[in-house]
Amino acid sequence: MFRWSSLHGKHVRNTDTGSRSMENPGYRTGSFDALHHPSDDDDDEMVDIAGATLDFSTTDDIPPLGSAAFEDYSSRRASANGIGPRNLVDPLEEPVPGLGTYEDFNTIDWVREKSKDRDRHREITNKSRESTVALLHRISDAFSGWLLMLLVGLMAGALAGGIDIAAHWMTDLKGGVCLGGFWFNHEHCCWTYNETFQERDRCPQWKSWSELITGTSEGAFAYIMDYLMYLFWALLFSFLAVTLVRAFAPYACGSGIPEIKTILSGFIIRGYLGKWTLIIKTITLVLAVSSGLSLGKEGPLVHVACCCANILCHLFTKYRKNEAKRREVLSAAAAVGVSVAFGAPIGGVLFSLEEVSYYFPLKTLLRSFFAALVAAFTLRSINPFGNSRLVLFYVEFHAPWHLVELAPFILLGIFGGLWGALFIRANIAWCRIRKTTRLGHYPIIEVLLVAALTALVSYPNSYTRMSGSELISELFNDCSLLDSSQLCGYEQPANTTETGVGNSLADRPAGPELYTALWQLALALIFKMMITVITFGMKVPSGLFIPSMAVGAIAGRLLGVGMEQLAYYNHDSIIFRGWCSPGADCITPGLYAMVGAAACLGGVTRMTVSLVVIMFELTGGLEYIVPLMAATMTSKWVADAFGREGIYEESQRLVGFVLRRVLLIVVFLYDNARKRQDGVVSASQVVFTEHLPSLPPDAPPPLTLRGIMDLSPFTVTDHTPIDITVDIFRKLGLRQCLVTHNGKLLGIITKKDVLKHMAQIANRDPDSILFN
Repeated sequence: MFRWSSLHGKHVRNTDTGSRSMENPGYRTGSFDALHHPSDDDDDEMVDIAGATLDFSTTDDIPPLGSAAFEDYSSRRASANGIGPRNLVDPLEEPVPGLGTYEDFNTIDWVREKSKDRDRHREITNKSRESTVALLHRISDAFSGWLLMLLVGLMAGALAGGIDIAAHWMTDLKGGVCLGGFWFNHEHCCWTYNETFQERDRCPQWKSWSELITGTSEGAFAYIMDYLMYLFWALLFSFLAVTLVRAFAPYACGSGIPEIKTILSGFIIRGYLGKWTLIIKTITLVLAVSSGLSLGKEGPLVHVACCCANILCHLFTKYRKNEAKRREVLSAAAAVGVSVAFGAPIGGVLFSLEEVSYYFPLKTLLRSFFAALVAAFTLRSINPFGNSRLVLFYVEFHAPWHLVELAPFILLGIFGGLWGALFIRANIAWCRIRKTTRLGHYPIIEVLLVAALTALVSYPNSYTRMSGSELISELFNDCSLLDSSQLCGYEQPANTTETGVGNSLADRPAGPELYTALWQLALALIFKMMITVITFGMKVPSGLFIPSMAVGAIAGRLLGVGMEQLAYYNHDSIIFRGWCSPGADCITPGLYAMVGAAACLGGVTRMTVSLVVIMFELTGGLEYIVPLMAATMTSKWVADAFGREGIYEESQRLVGFVLRRVLLIVVFLYDNARKRQDGVVSASQVVFTEHLPSLPPDAPPPLTLRGIMDLSPFTVTDHTPIDITVDIFRKLGLRQCLVTHNGKLLGIITKKDVLKHMAQIANRDPDSILFN
C-alpha cells in the first residue's frame, strides 16, 4: 500500500480523504496525476514495495533504477490478473528488476527482509526433497555463510598485513633509508646487518638523510637537514592522502566506525562500503599514519574489513539480495577489523557485540568468531612485525600487583574518564566549527596545516617523533639489564645482583636520563591531548584508538615511575611495609602505562568488557584483569557523569542524512505500463483492491498496484504511549508503523520520526542533528 509518511498529519491525500478511502471497498487514489505530482513540502513521503526483488548487482550498491532492466521488462508479455476487464494492467505480475531497492540514506525494513529470507529458505527446503541437485543447492546455501566468513577473514587479514608493513616502512622513511635495500624499514635493515654495533638505534646500513646529503650526522646543519626532510615527507604523505580521498572516495575519510554503526542500525549509505572506498582507504590509511599525524589505523581497519565483506557479499545471492542478512556479515566483519588491528580475535567479537552491532544473533556470534580466527591466523602467517606477534606493542608482564596499587589504578580511571569527556566535547565542538565555517571548504589546506604543525612540534621530542604504536610499545616496556632506553635511565645499584622477577631490575633511584625522559613525556602528553582534538575528523583516514591509548600510556607511565620512586624511598612506611622490601621489584611502571591506556580508551569510547579482553589479549597477562577492570569501569562512570554517549555515538549526529526522492518507482511502473498497453494514460485510475470498482464505459483502463501493497502492516493506535512505540521500533527493527483510530488511518510514524523525538527529549535540535 502507499504510505505517505508524516508524524504531523500528512498522509494519503489528507486525513479525511484517507479515512473515507479506507472505508470504501473500492479504494483507489484517483488519477495518476496525484501520484506523479506529490507535494514538494513533504520530504518524508515514500513508497514501500513489499515482496519485490532486491537487486544489488553493482559492487558500489548503485540503485539500478532507470537501467536497461526496465527496457527488458517492458518487452515481456503483458496480461491482466484474471479479474475484471482483459485490458487491466498489472505492472507487478512478474518481478521487476530493481523494484524494492532502498534509496540512499533511508532505513531498511527489518521485518520484511527477515520474512523474505524465511520464504527463500522454505522454498529451498521444499525443493530439496524433489531432486539431488536441489539437495546439493540446499547444502551449498547453508555452507555459503561459512565460506563467506572464510573469504572475509583471508582478505581482511592480508590487507591488514600489507598496511602494517607499508606503514612501518614509510614511517621510517622520514628519518632515513637503508643502503642494503630501500624496501627495508629501520629495524629490518639492522637485522640484515651481520656485524655488531654499539648504539641501539643506529647501524651502519641505515643512513639518515643528513648523512646521505651532507656526509655527516653531527652538528647543527645535519640536525636542520633531518628536520626539513622529516617535515617534507610529512607534508607529502598528508597531501597525497587528502588529495586521493577528495578526488576518488570522499567516504574514505575518518574512522568509519560511526558510519558502520549507522549502517548496521538499518540505514543505507550507498558507496560507503564500495570497492573505490576500499582501495582509497587502504592506500590513504598508510599515507596518513606515515605522515606522523596523531591518528591510528585500528579504527579504519574496521571500515576496511566491512568493505571487504560488502564486496564479497555480491558473490552470494543470499546476501546480495537481502539487506538484513548482509548486516549480519558486516557485524562479523567489524569483529574481523578489531582482530587484525589488535591481534585480539575474542576482543574483536566482543567489540562488535558491545559497540557497533544492532542485530547480533547467536549464529552471527559463531561466524564472527570464525572470521576473526581466520583473519588473525592470516595476519600471523604474514608476520608483519617480524616478532611472531600480531601487534607491535605486545608485552608480557610477570611481576605481581598488590592491593594497595588499586588506588593509583582507580586514579588512572578517573583521569581517563575526565580526558574522555573533555575530548568528546572539544572534538565535537571543533567538528561543528569545521562544518559551519569556511574551514570546512578547504580540507586540503586544513590537513596540510595540521600536518605541518604536528611535524614542527613533534620532531624535537623523541617521544612525539616516533609513531603512536612505537610510543606505546616503549611505554609498556619493562626495564631489563640490557635495556638502553631513556625510560630505564636509573642509577645503577652498588650490588648489580639485585634483580626483580625474571630479567627485570629491582626498584632503583631515578637517574638524570630518566628525569629528562619524564619531562619529555609530560610535554608529549600535553601536545598529544591538544593535537588529537583537531586531528580526529579531518578528511583523511583517522583512527582514535592509538592516540587515546598513547595519552593514557604516558599518564600511566608518569604515575608508575612516581609510585616506584615513592616505594623506593619510603619502603618502611605503613603503605609499603610488608610487601615492598629493599631490593625487591615492587612497582612495574609498564603496568601503569597499560592500565592508563585502557582507562583513556574506555573514557573516549565507553567500551568496557571488550576493552578489558582486548588489553588482556595484547599483554597475555591474566593476573592484570582486575586492575584493568577497575580502571575501565571507573573511567566509564566518570565519563558518563558528563555525558552518557561515547565519541562514536556523538559522531553519528554529524554524519548527516538527505531525504529520498518521491515516488520514482511508481513513475517507472507507470512508464512501463504505458509502453505495454496504449490504453493506460494519465487519467487512468490507480487501483489497490483485488476486485475492480465500477467504471464509466468511456473510462480508460485502470492501473492496478495491488502487488505492491503490504497487507499486514504494523499498526499502533493514537492512544499508544510513545515509550512503547519507541520500544517497538527498537526491538522489531521497524522502518515505519501506521497510526490508526477505531480502524481508520490517521498517519504514519517512520524511524526518522522516532529519532527526531528522541533528539527532542535530549534537548537537541532534531533537524540540525539528523539532517544535513
